[in-house]
Amino acid sequence: MKKVFVSGCYDMLHSGHVAFFEEAASYGDLYVGLGSDRTIYELKARRPVNSDAERLYMVKSVRYVKDAWINSGSGIMDFEKEVLELKPDIFFVNTDGYTPEKERFCKKHGIKLVVSTRKPSNGLPARSTTTIRQVCRIPYRVELCGGWMDQPFVNELHPGSVITASIEPDYDFNDRSGMATSSRKNAIDLWQAALPPGDPEQLARTLFCVDNPPGTKRISGSQDQLGILMPGLNRLDYDNGYWPVHIESVLDDDTLNYVEKCVHLCQLSQRPADYDAFTNANITKELVEKLAAATRDAWSAIMRRDTSAWGEATKRCFDAQVEMFPNSMVHEIEEVAKSWGDSVFGWKLSGAGGGGYLILVSDEPLPNTIGIKIRRER
Repeated sequence: MKKVFVSGCYDMLHSGHVAFFEEAASYGDLYVGLGSDRTIYELKARRPVNSDAERLYMVKSVRYVKDAWINSGSGIMDFEKEVLELKPDIFFVNTDGYTPEKERFCKKHGIKLVVSTRKPSNGLPARSTTTIRQVCRIPYRVELCGGWMDQPFVNELHPGSVITASIEPDYDFNDRSGMATSSRKNAIDLWQAALPPGDPEQLARTLFCVDNPPGTKRISGSQDQLGILMPGLNRLDYDNGYWPVHIESVLDDDTLNYVEKCVHLCQLSQRPADYDAFTNANITKELVEKLAAATRDAWSAIMRRDTSAWGEATKRCFDAQVEMFPNSMVHEIEEVAKSWGDSVFGWKLSGAGGGGYLILVSDEPLPNTIGIKIRRER
């Protein structure tokens, strides 16, 4: 029998986990490496519901599993030591568990990487730990273009915009990943399970104050709070200040469906805990103008459904951001983005860069990427 390895958290064990184990075990003897409590906290900035000892006990009890253990490493690649000892033939992952780093690791060590989609057992509903956690519906924010324009030290040189979308928490995005996870945690502390009723912009002002208490040295830009609170797709126009002078919101289904179809996220490594985007920063009027022009062109392309132009503008946006903040670059990006060939028109890193998620613009389905669902309702 071939050896098959899977890795994950497997907290709140459910039928989706068992179906995943069943499919993986169809390839051979199944071995499971579980993330430790410490690793899950590092990745998600929260502790699991069940301890690693409890999770290990439950996983070992599943009849499809030949053996299981707690991985000794940390981060997304916490399983390396155990995999090198096991020498599996197959590494089996879900789409949202795929990363280019895992693929490179498998190629280096002669392991076949098999990427599956979630397949519920016949007659059972699709399950994921995230959907079971639906008690919390606080959205995330994805920044599609223009990041850094919400900072006065940037927009005082030239006015410009940031394009954001409020997205449903259908995935449990990693902490330090450029998805406004810090602001989202503060929103959860404020409002617990869901956003309260009220004007979204006013609520965003409240969250902005919580994110930036008196004495804060580096102010968290308002695109994070507005990106979470404002439903739909939003263009936030900044001119010499922390708060936008104008907000244009798009809530029609045709446009939002189009954006959902064309935005694909590929998981990369987290930003390091000591990451500083300001290292070697080079903020000039010329580069800010480039960033503003790219964002303006991206918005125009989205409105007229020109995916090629949108992708090209997204790439110019990212190039300008990297010229302004060289430390935001992750050197694997171009190789990863080009692996999809001509079907990808452009890409950028989420948030302040340095890791997180690679945002790809394409009007075709891209394997091994995560889709988004834009929040429609206030």
